[in-house]
Amino acid sequence: MYLRRQTISKQGKRHTYWRLVRSVRRGRRVSQETVAYLGELDAEGRAKASALARHFLGGKLDGQGHLFDDTPPIEAASVKVREVRVERSRSFGDVWLGWLLWQALGLDDFCRRQLSGGREAVGWAEVATILVLARLCDPSSELHIAEQWYRKTALEDLLGVPEGRVHHTRLYQGLDQLLPHKAALESHLRERFATLFDQAYDLLLYDVTSTYFEGRGCSLAKRGYSRDHRPDCVQVCLALVVTADGFPVGHEVFEGNRTDVTTVEEVVEAVEAKYGRTNRVWVMDRGMVSEDNLSWLRSGGRRYLVGTPKSELKTFQKQLVETEGWKAIRDGLEVKICPGPESEEVFLLCRSADRQAKEAAMHERFSARITQALENLSRRLEHAKSKANRAQVERQIGRLLQRNSRAAGKYQITVEEDESRPSGLRLSVVVRGEWSQWALHTEGTYILRSNVVDWSPEQLWKAYIQLTQAEDAFRAHKTELEIRPIWHQKDDRVRAHILVCFLAFALWKTMEGWADKAGLGRSPRKLLEEMAAIASVDVVLPLTDGRELRLRCVVRPDKEQAVLLQRLGLQLPRRLRLPAAGLPA
Repeated sequence: MYLRRQTISKQGKRHTYWRLVRSVRRGRRVSQETVAYLGELDAEGRAKASALARHFLGGKLDGQGHLFDDTPPIEAASVKVREVRVERSRSFGDVWLGWLLWQALGLDDFCRRQLSGGREAVGWAEVATILVLARLCDPSSELHIAEQWYRKTALEDLLGVPEGRVHHTRLYQGLDQLLPHKAALESHLRERFATLFDQAYDLLLYDVTSTYFEGRGCSLAKRGYSRDHRPDCVQVCLALVVTADGFPVGHEVFEGNRTDVTTVEEVVEAVEAKYGRTNRVWVMDRGMVSEDNLSWLRSGGRRYLVGTPKSELKTFQKQLVETEGWKAIRDGLEVKICPGPESEEVFLLCRSADRQAKEAAMHERFSARITQALENLSRRLEHAKSKANRAQVERQIGRLLQRNSRAAGKYQITVEEDESRPSGLRLSVVVRGEWSQWALHTEGTYILRSNVVDWSPEQLWKAYIQLTQAEDAFRAHKTELEIRPIWHQKDDRVRAHILVCFLAFALWKTMEGWADKAGLGRSPRKLLEEMAAIASVDVVLPLTDGRELRLRCVVRPDKEQAVLLQRLGLQLPRRLRLPAAGLPA
């Protein structure tokens, strides 16, 4: 579910309100369904929202008196009303919300304890806060943060760090200071997620993606299989472990040419070294599957649930053809459980009606392309007026089958000699009926493999489908937090950059979980965009005695923003405390 802002006109007036919508599939169509219209809360609702905010922030919700000043000045003075002006407009709402999330996860206290401070003017804890909040609110380079972003936000008022002391060198050094605490940060977040969201760690999702570089890269950067469709760039591989609800547990960075199956043992042992070896279940996609990996997991008493390559379907040809034993566990999905050898494993055959229709359409489309191209080629060979190059024709057929590989097995194509034609060649095309028959049985079908033999088919399928949470995590890293491209050229800086993105994603998931508990759905980006429109400004009041009174105020939210804040249980400060040098004489 997610938020949607809607404006309607009624009797010449415009009305804007929020509604909570969800996507609902009806057959092959997906439509949006309104779950609720969001308005102001009653007294009971406000009390619940306030309790929710205190659950996340604790006493920190009341401990900001050193920053906020809600008491009006008590000195009476005459103001030159015509000369009142507004100065120093800063983006406030998004960084303030990010700062609250930073405190909700206890990262402010963690950084003050762990990032040793000396006599520096700007502490490493504040530098870490700036790096992560910038990645959350407006992902950009350290140079852009120092020269543009920081001075346009109200972080100076929240952190007490003047904009003149934030420069890119200090931010780069902050990356170096943060990286050695990676393991401690992950352990700290694990405890906070368990406290705030009752996260269980008995089922972990593991997946690998890649992120590319612009420029030279570092020693970790290699050319490999690019999930970003950028084979022209070097890359690193990012391994991510999340809970069943998508909350991050840990991450590792590997060389860009590292294959997925070679990372499993290293990541599993790293997680067990930090959190112990409990009776958890590891859920992985088929890219992680190898017999060596599964044997290693079983030998250590570890439990797993994995996808399997499409080629494994041939092992269960008899079970696929049989109509008995299939059980519908949801609309359009049926499963059949098959015991493995020696009852150590179970194999779950899954057949999806939607996926079956999709794959059938793909096979039909690719088959049509191949058929049309072969007819064109055959026609050219028939009407050619000179000798054709056999090797060139075979290469052309190879490229055609490669571009349409999903239907390539349907055709047996032979280039034959034919002296009756000027080209000297003809095509012999045989459509394999057994391929079409096999495709009919396997379209929309996939296999899950597990050594968890005491779960029902429905439990196995639901656990595996949670891998979409790992995919969503990668999507947020790449789209919302802009982890790519990477510009750093040192290994440690690359790892630190990814760690900052990991921490920003922790804030992202916290905001998503908070909003969901508040009845606002799961729309972190929408909340940030709405909050970013709330600014802080300096209102300058010229006095008749020649002095000027400067008040640093937060712009009042509009009606729609106020609804969001009320449901989150938050209240904007009215005024910010000015630095000592900025107070009127």
